[in-house]
Amino acid sequence: MDERTLSSLIENVKDGAISRRSFIRRLAAVGITAPIASQILAWNDVAMAQASLQYKPTKAGGGGPLKILLWQAPTLLNPHFASGTKDQIAGRIFFEPLAGWDKEGNLTPQLAAEVPSRANGGLSEDGKVVTWKLKQGVKWHDGKPFTADDVVFTWEYAADPATAAYTTGSYTNIKVEKVDDHTVKVIFKEPTPFWADPFVGVVGQILPKHHFAEYKGAKSREAPANLKPVGTGPYKFTDFKPGDILTGVRNEDYHVKNQPHFDTIEVKGGGDAVSAARAVLQTGEFDYAWNLQVEDEVLKKMETGGRGKVSAVASGDIEFIILNTTDPWTEVDGERSSVKTKHPTLSDPKVREAINLLIDRDSIQKFIYGRGGTATASFVNEPKQFKSQKLKYEFNIEKANKILDDAGYKKGSDGIREKDGKKLKYVYQTSINAPRQKTQAIIKQACQKAGIDLELKSVTASVFFSSDVANPDTYTKLYVDMEMYTTTQPQPDPERFLNQFVSWEIATKENKWLGRNVSRYSDPEADKAYKAAQKELDPAKRAALLIKVNEIFCEANVILPLLSRTRVAASVTNLMHDHSGWDVDTWNVAAWYRS
Repeated sequence: MDERTLSSLIENVKDGAISRRSFIRRLAAVGITAPIASQILAWNDVAMAQASLQYKPTKAGGGGPLKILLWQAPTLLNPHFASGTKDQIAGRIFFEPLAGWDKEGNLTPQLAAEVPSRANGGLSEDGKVVTWKLKQGVKWHDGKPFTADDVVFTWEYAADPATAAYTTGSYTNIKVEKVDDHTVKVIFKEPTPFWADPFVGVVGQILPKHHFAEYKGAKSREAPANLKPVGTGPYKFTDFKPGDILTGVRNEDYHVKNQPHFDTIEVKGGGDAVSAARAVLQTGEFDYAWNLQVEDEVLKKMETGGRGKVSAVASGDIEFIILNTTDPWTEVDGERSSVKTKHPTLSDPKVREAINLLIDRDSIQKFIYGRGGTATASFVNEPKQFKSQKLKYEFNIEKANKILDDAGYKKGSDGIREKDGKKLKYVYQTSINAPRQKTQAIIKQACQKAGIDLELKSVTASVFFSSDVANPDTYTKLYVDMEMYTTTQPQPDPERFLNQFVSWEIATKENKWLGRNVSRYSDPEADKAYKAAQKELDPAKRAALLIKVNEIFCEANVILPLLSRTRVAASVTNLMHDHSGWDVDTWNVAAWYRS
């Protein structure tokens, strides 16, 4: 679609000649997905759509208990340490950002009075300044007023390297200024096309200065509010047993009229995805279950009972494998998988290329995931204009064998290949989850036929996805040869998602393994393209730069994408919930109600 046609369509929306929905459909026909279409309209001063869930209750409270089941139990509640989705979901019940993302990719104000635009003076012409007007009359759960001081403090807190926040990448290269008690300016060093990152969505939750000021920097992990939050959200904290249960009670001073509907909230952790699905779809013991990584045929059978329904929404999430190019078995300066080391065999590009050919993605999709995912070779799949058209996958055992033969890896008497005394034997870990164990088995079988021996390791999800710096089995430690999990794309733009591929985000002991780059791999060309994309205002050029970052890691076969995931959840039939593929499940939990 050329610039003239696009401009004409935008003017038609402004004049009322065509609807927002028609505009979005027209753009979808040429590969521009709804979230980006919405951003184009916002940039051109067309107001965002209304909330995706129409709230019908006429008063707050009276809904009784809301019971949510997270089979990966939350272990902490500070959203700036929550590298795992289950902790982000829990923290969002109490803390709020300035704005969140609905399922259509619309930016929805939460602690902000409105979404910044050029029309309301919120976006500068040069793309360097964003002015946020804050909601007035908002109170923290302890009754103190929410002000611009809290927003500025949250920036200082997250940007401080000593705090070691997982969100630090969103705050380090900006400046935040208080204009008055209810206005802040976010100032970027360069023109910034995707300005809706700091203070937005998963990474944007605001902390109360009066509870965290003493704990900024090196003392960050000592703050009592890390486990006993005081936020602005729809529910007030009552109790938390990490790895087990979290409870809250309705915030009677919540800043949205007639919300929330439920009197109490309970987030129960533990079990597995299948038992979570059953507890909603078959027994109705819980109202909502998240991340149902369950074989699709199993879910379909459970739905026949009529107690619950499955919700599957598009997202940018990806199930993938990391091949570790550092040495997970040698310790250097108190950490394994150090960037100062080199993996004995996975540092060889030919070995990684062969392993990538031994993944039967089509069978994994067809026989395990169904509605839950689509086979892919690209790390970024949504929105479509950011997906590489160059990356292709192939399942070819014969070809993998030839690559290893030509690279000099010979099969020994045990059938395992080796070269220079180094065997192709690897520990392959993931979280305990039936689809993942079945995926591991499929890949192990194919690898055996190519002379590669895989030892399968399964870690309890609450451990694997925790931020426990003392535990060697967390996914960010990567203390194995290869591992598999899903990483979530937290907004309808892949810039922040792709900071998992930049050198300054490598997970290390120094940053308490909260760096976003778990693979430890880096490439100067990827760094260069990423930095260029951050300030490129031309959408086509910017997309090409981000695609390049994706392709560098996938073509190096360090990152092996498996499935582009949809977000699958279950709810009881009478629960009205706001499920978004671009934010955490509880992003708008204040608006949930029972019909």
